[in-house]
Amino acid sequence: MQTRHFAQLVALSALWGASFLFLRIASPLLGPLVLAGGRVGLATLTLALIMRWRNQHWPWQHARELLLLGVLSVAVPFLLYAWAALRLPAGYSALLNTTAVLFGTLASAWFKEDTLTARKLLGCLCGFAGVALIVRLGPVRPDAATLAAALACITAAACYGFSTPLMKRATTRMQPLAIAAGIHLASLVLVLPGALWALPQARFTPTALGAMLVLGVITSGLAYWVHLRIIRHVSPVAAMSPAFLIPVFGVTWGHLFLGEAVSPGIFAGGALVLLATALVTGFNPLRGKVVPAPETPAP
Repeated sequence: MQTRHFAQLVALSALWGASFLFLRIASPLLGPLVLAGGRVGLATLTLALIMRWRNQHWPWQHARELLLLGVLSVAVPFLLYAWAALRLPAGYSALLNTTAVLFGTLASAWFKEDTLTARKLLGCLCGFAGVALIVRLGPVRPDAATLAAALACITAAACYGFSTPLMKRATTRMQPLAIAAGIHLASLVLVLPGALWALPQARFTPTALGAMLVLGVITSGLAYWVHLRIIRHVSPVAAMSPAFLIPVFGVTWGHLFLGEAVSPGIFAGGALVLLATALVTGFNPLRGKVVPAPETPAP
């Protein structure tokens, strides 16, 4: 397992860090159903074209498995995050998204794809604390709508967490590109009826279409393919570590492109996030690779 895998995880964090900003832009204009449908449709089209270019075949024999993975890792999270973006600031959604690592840690231990260790739990705690310092959340009204949106984010994070060890298993039977395309196609079948039903209410402004294009082609289609390629070489928990780094980049992009203020807590929080990522992944920069923990069983 090379340093390049760790670098690729950081690059994915940079991409996914921008996704919450694009959700906040597009969801009020298009609506959650149309946004989710358009995002999944664009990702499916992008991955289908790449499959044709690379002369890969669709894994129809694994349709049931891909349907389950599509529900957990694409359809449900996309819908829930798009809906939560109507009610929660992007920082709150990014913070709640970090719980995916905790869910993934528990799920990986349950499916015996990884081991539950004190180091990883400590990493989760450091990550949550670091993200809280970085985001510097302002006050929100704790009404029913806000609580429902927070619960939606946590549910979406749980779906991500529990699907990751299943994705790890799927990579032993299918190519990453085929999995990425398959789960998005399965999800498109599920979200398309709702998207068509809500289509008349959508406002297709250039800003909304641009945000949906980035979400579909880059942060969904291409990013999922890259992520699945990484999952083949690292543990499920390590593969989910970008969740801690996403808010770091989210705050950075907001400062650079939207002029949002950067809190002093970003430095202490960033240090905690880096420590959390090292604890969860076992990455040792002095040795230049991801080092498996001694208690991790051999594959």
